[in-house]
Formats: sequence, structure tokens, C-alpha cells
Amino acid sequence: MTAIDLPRPNWMSEDHAILADAALKFFETEFAGKADEWEKAGMVERSAWEKTGEAGLLCAAMPEEYGGAGGTFAHEAVITHALGMAGLDSFGIALHSAIVAPYILHFGTEEQKQRWLPKLATGELIGAIAMTEPGAGSDLQGVRTSAKKDGNGYVIDGQKTFITNGQHANLIVLVTKTDPSAGAKGVSLFVVETDEVEGFRRGRNLDKVGLKGNDTSELFFDGVRVPADSLLGTEEGQGFAQLMTELPQERLLVAVQGIAMIERALDITIGYTKERKAFGKPILEFQNTQFTLAEAKTEATIARVFVDHCIERLVAGNLDTVTASMAKYWVTDLQCKIVDDCLQLHGGYGYMDEYPISRMFRDARVQRIYAGTNEIMKVLIARSL
Repeated sequence: MTAIDLPRPNWMSEDHAILADAALKFFETEFAGKADEWEKAGMVERSAWEKTGEAGLLCAAMPEEYGGAGGTFAHEAVITHALGMAGLDSFGIALHSAIVAPYILHFGTEEQKQRWLPKLATGELIGAIAMTEPGAGSDLQGVRTSAKKDGNGYVIDGQKTFITNGQHANLIVLVTKTDPSAGAKGVSLFVVETDEVEGFRRGRNLDKVGLKGNDTSELFFDGVRVPADSLLGTEEGQGFAQLMTELPQERLLVAVQGIAMIERALDITIGYTKERKAFGKPILEFQNTQFTLAEAKTEATIARVFVDHCIERLVAGNLDTVTASMAKYWVTDLQCKIVDDCLQLHGGYGYMDEYPISRMFRDARVQRIYAGTNEIMKVLIARSL
């Protein structure tokens, strides 16, 4: 039972509910106390990936013939929500399972699916997607990383930055330009197995405001030679269309992460205000505390209903870019607001790292930036007016 009291949504079956309970129990049991260790280390240990793969919690939406559990995005949403409720926001399995793997499933050849998806499902391969560059963020047509045809393969040159899972990832979906003169039609995606190539190197593990337990890195491609079958799909120039097809799911995934943190922040804060006393009584008895939490619970409930609506539409195959953009921007703005209000109710203790709300405050901020900034989300929504 969480602070948000809603009936089970239409998309959630009994199997999903069982998975939610099992995933939360797994994360809380297997990785108890790990959030602090990961933050100090700057990354999640590789064994955690393998352990999660063994538990069947990686690539749950991938078909069984490719090593997955044969589920849908609803299963990934359940796992992602459980991860957030366990306070393990730095563990980059959501990106690995619900962003990287679907690119291969939806656009890869049969041989590519057979080669990469089973290893992603076990954690033998850790996935990342490399879009952002020092000079190109939300404007994906502005990427400068090049992939030039050379004999029976391609030579890749360029630099990426802010790449989640960047220190661990050994399978990277890479956004490149195969024809710089063709605009969007010159963008192609390549799948690079970093253990198999020369000329690839990782830069520093970037020091961030939050999500310090997640390895976020610069990546360099200096004359990296890859075979022709590293091109995702069978034709050059399909990359931009592939990206646009998958971005609604990525943005909804960010909204699911936001809802999980909102719920956890409310649970923790309600508990704290019941125990913490001021002027001889619990601070939950003060009207300001009650009104603040009443507003937060109301807004969180509205957000959860909207996200559930979006999950149902995505599973049905009809979630559009505009609606996904609404979910991403509005939920992450709300996430930052509610977490900030919850920290305020903790008083000085909320500013101390030993209290979980302080980490949530830091970790929440990036949600309004990655997967397309919230300003870009508004631009996309405005085009529908």
C-alpha cells in the first residue's frame, strides 16, 4: 500500500501484480544498502546486472525465442516502478531493457536479434544508446559522428557524451551520419560491440549533480571499424525514423520512473511527519503539513492515472508522440516539485545525505533534461495545436 490509493489499472493483470511484488522483494533483498555503495563507487557492480538477469528481470518484454520473458512494455513498467520504489534509481536496467533492446527487436535482422538479445537478457551484454554529443543534444539531426563505408564494413569517427551505463556498456546503439548532406535521411544506427573493436575508448565517468551511482560517460570512436552487419537493419538512412518510432516509449519510461519516485517520496515523508514532533505534537498535525501533502497526493494520483492511461495505449500500439511528450514533461516537472516539497517537510534533516529524500532531490532533476528536454516536449506538443 502506497500513498496513492487507486484500483488496479486496466493494463495490469494478476501476473503483472505478482511480478510487481516479486521484483520489489528482489530489489529490496538482493541490493539492500547498495545505493550508498553504488554512489560512492560511481557505478553499479557488474555482478548486480548478472544477478538481475538470472532473476529474469532483464529484457522482460523480449520474446522467449530471444531469451526474454515474452512480456510487453507493461512488464518493463512494473519492473521499473519496483526499482524506483526500492530506491535504486541509479541502476540503469530500464534503459538497457526497455530502450536499447527494443531497437534491436523492432529494427534488427533475424541474425542480429539472435546474436544480441539473449546476451542482453542475461546481462552478459550491457546496453547503452549513444545519441548526445558535445554539440548536439535534443537536435538529433545535428550529430556529427560519422560512419563511412569502407570495403565490407564501415569506419566510425566521433564523440558522444552523457551516455548512461557508459563505463559498463559493451553493446552500444550508436547514432551516426552515413550521409551528412542528407539531413534526417542521412542518419543511421549502428550496434557496436565494444569488446570486438579497436579504436573505441571510454572517457571519464562524469561527476553529476545526482544519479551518482550510475556510470555516465564520454565515449570516443577513433577510426572504429565495424562489419556491415553492425548497421541496425538492412539499409542506411533509416536511423532518424527508427529513433522517432522508439522515443515515445523512452519518454513514457521516464514518466514511470517519475511516478515511482513521487510515490516513494510521499511514503517516506508521511512516515517522517508522523514521527517527527515540533511544539509537542507530530508535524503531520499542523495544517501546513496536511495541506502540502494533500496537494501532493492529489497531483500524484492525477499523474498516476495519466501514466496508466499511457501504458495502456502503448501496449495497445497507439501511444502517439504528443501524448508521450505530455507525460514526460508534466510528470517530471511534478516529480521535482513534490520531492522538493517533501524535502522541505523534513526540515534540516532533508538536506542531509543520510536521509533518502536528499538523494531523491538530486536524482530527480535530470528527469527534466534527458530523453529530450521538457522544453522540447512542449515544442512537440505545440505542433499539435
